[in-house]
Amino acid sequence: MYSVIVVPPTCGSTEGQVRIAAGERLAFGRAGTGGGLTIDHAGVPRAAGEITAHRSFWLLSNLSEDQTYVVENPEGAGEHLKIAPGRMEAPVPFEFSRVVLPAAGDLLTFDVWAPRHAFRSVDRRSLPGAATAPAFALDRTSRYFAVLAALCEPRLRGEPHAPLPAVEQLVQRLHPVWPAVSRSSVYWNIDYLALKLRLRPGPDTAAPGLRVNGKKESLVSLALRFDLVREDDLVVLTTPAGEMVR
Repeated sequence: MYSVIVVPPTCGSTEGQVRIAAGERLAFGRAGTGGGLTIDHAGVPRAAGEITAHRSFWLLSNLSEDQTYVVENPEGAGEHLKIAPGRMEAPVPFEFSRVVLPAAGDLLTFDVWAPRHAFRSVDRRSLPGAATAPAFALDRTSRYFAVLAALCEPRLRGEPHAPLPAVEQLVQRLHPVWPAVSRSSVYWNIDYLALKLRLRPGPDTAAPGLRVNGKKESLVSLALRFDLVREDDLVVLTTPAGEMVR
């Protein structure tokens, strides 16, 4: 059974996808890949690289002489891997990946999916002893969580490098579910989140505006890195606080 799916550039249907089973290899490059993935661009080497499938992950070999490849996690918080020229069989753990190839001023991409990720049960209620304290105690029905979700929304919508919303934009976004929202209440909740998640601005940060911007970046980075806010949590932006059912 196949374990990795390669989605070529401009692939518009499942017929154009390439499925490879564990242990199989798929070469990619400009030409001469022997039935592999052809990327028709003058800036792509004839033999650019090779993908090797495993059960729940895959390996990437960079066969170029001088170009670093980047593998991005489109569902993450900007996580990426850099595969140096000549690196062979670098493991890629992401379930959904985007391979970025620099090519004569362009950035070309294709996707690789590893859908056979396996998970064990995390239910440990049968074990004796005290329960483990939660790493991050967040109330998803609270207004501070709605503020955090609104902060994370642009990057959760598939734009990992999107600029964070300004406080005025947060007020506008939250108004349908929180009619009394104001700039001061958003600032207060950002401060509260920074305190609750044990984040602090740097000691050399001077202006209040810079302190808030630093807090927002730190909050979003932490929330996305540890999955404190997921895409399905964005429902809080359409349901008033206190009415969430989870």
